[in-house]
Amino acid sequence: MTHSRSLMYRSLMLALSLLASGVVQAQGPPQRERQRERERENNQREQREQQRQRRDQRNHHEQRDNRDERGERGQPRWRDGRGGWDSRGAGPDHSFHRGDRLPSYYRSRTFVVEDWRGHRLSSPPRGYHWVQTGSDYLLVAIATGVILQLILSQ
Repeated sequence: MTHSRSLMYRSLMLALSLLASGVVQAQGPPQRERQRERERENNQREQREQQRQRRDQRNHHEQRDNRDERGERGQPRWRDGRGGWDSRGAGPDHSFHRGDRLPSYYRSRTFVVEDWRGHRLSSPPRGYHWVQTGSDYLLVAIATGVILQLILSQ
């Protein structure tokens, strides 16, 4: 009887150990999967950081010293047609410059010049129209409002 009890005890211990190892093994793959997922997230985070650093370095190299291109009060100056610098912009407060986006208020039909010949303006290219702001004229992209050309009054 003691022998059978001892055998039963060993069998029970073996069964419990097998059961316990099965539970551990059952928990193993999800833990490994979570570890892989964490590693993937870390790799993605590192890649994004590297991309951000490369972009910042590119932007830093593209920035140039444009102190000579600034007019009075630090306002940007633009090349006039004669190769010099002109700080005056178009519009009532002279704040519209080439490359700027014209406010939507000025893109309404009220300011658009339909009779460009009557105003002695050149034909606007496809996708552009002339806009009159005070006595100045702007050639503006219809879709984006970006100013392509200025004609300033004297």
